[in-house]
Amino acid sequence: MFHNKILPIASLGVGVVIGATYREWLHSSSKLYLPTVSAAASSTSTPSLTDTAVALTLSPSKRSAEIMKYGHPGSDIKSYENFVLSYDRRNRNANWVFEHLTPDLLHIKDTDRNKSTFLEDPSIHYFFRSTNDDYKGSGYDRGHLAAARNHRHSQRALDQTFFLTNVAPQVGSGFNRGIWNNLEKYVRAKVRKNRNVYVCTGPLYLPRKESDGKLYVKYEVIGRNHVAVPTHFFKVALIEDINGDFELLSFVLPNQAMPDNTPLKNFMVPVDSIEKAAGLLLFNSLPKAKLKSINGNKI
Repeated sequence: MFHNKILPIASLGVGVVIGATYREWLHSSSKLYLPTVSAAASSTSTPSLTDTAVALTLSPSKRSAEIMKYGHPGSDIKSYENFVLSYDRRNRNANWVFEHLTPDLLHIKDTDRNKSTFLEDPSIHYFFRSTNDDYKGSGYDRGHLAAARNHRHSQRALDQTFFLTNVAPQVGSGFNRGIWNNLEKYVRAKVRKNRNVYVCTGPLYLPRKESDGKLYVKYEVIGRNHVAVPTHFFKVALIEDINGDFELLSFVLPNQAMPDNTPLKNFMVPVDSIEKAAGLLLFNSLPKAKLKSINGNKI
C-alpha cells in the first residue's frame, strides 16, 4: 500500500501499555511484534524482475489444468449480498472480509437482528467448518468481522453476517462487547459523513518473544474442529469524501479485554505492517495522488 511513518504502538502487547514509547514496546519481551517495512520496500514501489524471472513465474493455463487434472486443492472466496470474504480452511476463520459501505446502506429497514442466528456456512466443505458447538464453553464470543449493524438494509444481508465464516473467537467483555464494538461504531460514523467507505477486516496471529529470546507464534484452538483464536484483529478503512479524495485508517487490536475508554488512536499502525503480517496487499489500485491522509496525518 502506501508507506506510513506512524510507528506500531505499545498497546498491541499482552498487557495494554498506554503512552509507552515505541522503543520500550519493541524491546519488551512481553510484547507482540508487527513486521516493519522500510520506505524502500513499501508496496508503492514495483519490484523489478528480469525477463527470465518473469518467465519462470508464469504457467500456461493449459499446463496448469493438466497438472491438476484430478482436482484442485482449493481456496475459498465467498461472495455474499454485501460483503466478500476469503476463508482459511486450516484455521476455520476468514483470512479477510471486505465491505463497501455507503450512507444509504446504513438506513435500518424492516430487519430484526433477533431473527438472525449463528449458522454453519453450507458453502464450506464440512471438513473445514467451524460450528456453534466449537464455541460452547470456550469462553469466547462469536465475534463478527463484517459487523451485523453494517448490513441492516435487508434481512438477508443481516442474516448472512451470522454465518460462522464471518465469525472468529473474540474475548467478550472488554473486547467484542467493548473496544471492538467502539471501532465498528467509529467506522459507521465515518460512513454516514462520506460518499464511500471500503473496509477490510481480519484476524492476525502475531509472534511473541519468549524467555529464550526467540519469537514464536502461539495461539489457542477451541472445539472439536480446532478453531484458531487470533492473537489480534485488524481493520483497515479507505474513506472517500464528497470531493473524491481519500483517507486511510488502519488499526490492530489485541484480542484481550481492555478499558472501554481506551482511545482508538492508540491502535493505529502502519498499513504496511498489516499487509506484511497478514500476507495481503490492501487498496493497491488506488492512485496515490488521491490519498490525502493516513491515520490522521496529511500526506
